Amino acid sequence: MKNNSRRSFIKNSATATAGAFVLPQFSIAQSGPSANSKLNIAMVGAGGIAYMAYPPLRSENIVALCDVDANKLLEHKEKHPDIEKARTFNDFRVMFDQMHKEIDAVVISTPDHTHFAATMAAMERGLHVYTQKPLTHTIWESRTLKMAKDKYGLVTNMGNQGHTYTGIRQMREWLEADVLGEVTEAHSWQIGGGWGFPTDYQPQPATAPETLDWDLWLGPSNSIPYYHRIHPGGWRRWQAYGAGMLGDWFPHVADGPVWALDLYDPIAVEAEVTEGGSQWLTPSTLRIRWDFASRGNLPPCSLYWYNSDDNLKPTKPENWGWEEELPRGGSLFMGAKNTVYTDSRSNNPRLASREDMKAFKEAGLPEETYPRVEGGPFEEWIRAINSLVMFECSFFADNCLMTKEISRMTGLISEDRQPPPACCQSLH
Repeated sequence: MKNNSRRSFIKNSATATAGAFVLPQFSIAQSGPSANSKLNIAMVGAGGIAYMAYPPLRSENIVALCDVDANKLLEHKEKHPDIEKARTFNDFRVMFDQMHKEIDAVVISTPDHTHFAATMAAMERGLHVYTQKPLTHTIWESRTLKMAKDKYGLVTNMGNQGHTYTGIRQMREWLEADVLGEVTEAHSWQIGGGWGFPTDYQPQPATAPETLDWDLWLGPSNSIPYYHRIHPGGWRRWQAYGAGMLGDWFPHVADGPVWALDLYDPIAVEAEVTEGGSQWLTPSTLRIRWDFASRGNLPPCSLYWYNSDDNLKPTKPENWGWEEELPRGGSLFMGAKNTVYTDSRSNNPRLASREDMKAFKEAGLPEETYPRVEGGPFEEWIRAINSLVMFECSFFADNCLMTKEISRMTGLISEDRQPPPACCQSLH
C-alpha cells in the first residue's frame, strides 16, 4: 500500500518527478492567446481564504479541489456553484499523481508550513503556481523556490493584492521624481498580533473533528496532538505553522517600502521589542529594525516594523494633518523633503501634511512611468500565463527575498535545520 503519511510527506510530494522537468500541459495546446484559452485550475486549500480566488477565476475551469478538511472542500459552493463539478481530494500529492496532465495551474491557499511542499510539487510537474503570502515558512524554502522558478520558467505569483494597485506604483514614481528627497527611514505597522490567545496560554490536546485529516494537516511538521486553537484559524500565531502578524500583514503593509526603496538585502537586523511569545506562540508585540546599505543611487536606509494589540506605532510626524492619530496600519516614508503615508495595502499614498497634499495634487502629480494593472493579482497571473510574459506580478523572485526576512526575524527555524529533500538537490 502506498504510504501517504506525514512522515513521507516531503519525500513523496517532492520525488514523484525528480530529475524530469515536465513542460506545462496547456489546455489551450499552444502558448499565447487562443480562442480556447481557458486554463484548468486546481485548488490546494479550497475553503477559507480561497474565496478570493473563485470570482477572478470564474472564466477558467476549476477542475480539482483539495482540502484536508472535508467541511472546507465545498465551503464556497453557494456563491460559486460551478466548483461542485471539480474532482475532490484531501491529499494534493494524490491529486497531482492522478491529474497533473489535466491541470495547467495551481492556487495554494494552505497554512504557511505547507506552502513550500505544495508549491514545489506543482512546479516540478510544470504547473504555474499562485501561492498565498507569506510565500514560505523558512529561509531555506524561500531560496529553494527562487531557484525552482529560475529553473522551470513558470509563471508564479504570491497573494499580495496591493502589489497590483495603482498606489504602490505612484509611490515609486514620487520617489523617482524626488518628491520626498532622500529617504533614510521607513516605518510599517499593523495593530494586532494576539489573536485572542491569553498571555499564559497552555495548549490542551483535543479530539480532531471527524472531517479533518490531522496527519495531512500537519504535513511536513512534527507530529503533535490536535489542539482546537490551531485549526481552522489559530495556526497563524503558532511558531510551527505561521509567522504571527509579521507573516500575515508585513507582506501587505511593507510591500511599498520594500519594493519602492529596493529593501531586499539588509546588513543588520535587530528585534528591538519582542513580547508575548512562548515556545508555541509567536510574539504578540514586535518592533524590528532592518538596516540597508546604499542601493545604487539610494542612500542607506532603515526599515522598522511594529505590531501589537496595544497600539504600538511609530511617532506621528509633526506635520501630520489627517486623522487625529495615525491609522491602524500603514507605512511612513521619511524623506528629507516630505514624509508620505501609504495604507495597509501599500496603496493611496498621501503627503503627511494635508495642505501640502492639496497643493501637490493641484500642481499635477508626477508622470506615470509604471504600467497600471487591470484587475487584481489573479487576473494578472492568468494574463501572464496566457502570454507567457511576466507583467507586474508580485512574483516569487522578490517575495522569496521578503520572506527570508520574515523567517529570520520570527526565529521560526534556523537556516540549516531542514536539509534539502532528494528531489531538490539538483537546484543547489
